[in-house]
Amino acid sequence: MNFLLHPEAQQDLREAAEFYRRQAGAALSQSFLAEFEHTADLLLNHPHLGAIWRQGRRRLVTRRFPFSVIYSIVGEQIRILAVAHHSRRPSYWRGRK
Repeated sequence: MNFLLHPEAQQDLREAAEFYRRQAGAALSQSFLAEFEHTADLLLNHPHLGAIWRQGRRRLVTRRFPFSVIYSIVGEQIRILAVAHHSRRPSYWRGRK
């Protein structure tokens, strides 16, 4: 099993890490990225861990940060479609495949 990070999900991740870096420094930004990596590793080992959510996609909430990883399982690949902040407009990632 492997994962593919959608280009726009990669942008979500970059923007969030940059926000934390600007607001609180590099250490918090690195903690956020480490939390994402931990979540991605969990999904690789347990792909059905996230709850079925909208449009048949799955969602796994991160532990320390107000984000969810939105993903789908296609064959032996986890496609991470969004790294969505809980206060951002809902379903902004809807068109991503």
